[in-house]
Amino acid sequence: MPQDDSDQRDPRQLAPATQRNREPILAVLREVLPAQGQILEIASGSGEHAIHFAAAFPGLTFQPSDPDPAALASIDAWAGESALPNLRPAIRLDATAPRWPVTEADAILCINMIHISPWAATEGLIRHAAQLLPAGGPLYLYGPYRQSDVPLAASNAVFDDSLRRRNPKWGLRELDAVAELARAARFGAPRVTAMPANNLSVVFRRM
Repeated sequence: MPQDDSDQRDPRQLAPATQRNREPILAVLREVLPAQGQILEIASGSGEHAIHFAAAFPGLTFQPSDPDPAALASIDAWAGESALPNLRPAIRLDATAPRWPVTEADAILCINMIHISPWAATEGLIRHAAQLLPAGGPLYLYGPYRQSDVPLAASNAVFDDSLRRRNPKWGLRELDAVAELARAARFGAPRVTAMPANNLSVVFRRM
C-alpha cells in the first residue's frame, strides 16, 4: 500500500482530497472532454486524478505533468501499477516557463493549482493553453475562487488566510480576474459549475 510522503520506500503519494472530488469532477469532464485526442494535465500532483480519469476515458490519451520531482515519481509509480495503455509517462512542466515540453493538446486540465501558486502560474497556464488548444478546445479548472456576486464561504476564507500565511503569493483568486486573462487570450466566457466543499469547475473554450 502507498505510504505517506515521508516514506522513501514507496514513491506513491496519497492526496485525500482526490478521493473526495474525483467523482464530481469526472461527472463534469464527461460533458466537457472530446471523444478522442490528447488530454494534458497541469500540476498532476500525486497522479491519482490522472489514473482515475485515464481509466474512465479509454479512448483518450492522458499526459500528466508537474514541476516537482517527487510528484513525478508518484505519478509514474501509480501509472506503473495501473498499467493503463492510454496514460503517458509524467513530464516535468512548470506553468510559468516560457516554453512547455508539449506541442499540442485537445484539452487541458488543471486541478487545485491556481490558488497554491503565484499569479504568474495562472498567466502562464492561460497563455500556453491558448497556444496549444484547437478552436473549441476546453481548458478545465477546478478549485475554490472568489466570486464578485457570491459571499465567500467561511471555510474558504479560513483556507485563503492559511494559504497566504504559508506564501504571500498564494491565495484564492478572483474568478473575474481569471476570466479576464482568458478573454484576452481569446477564450470564451467561462462555464461555471458549483462543486462540493465550496469549489468550482470552470471551463473555458478556445475561440
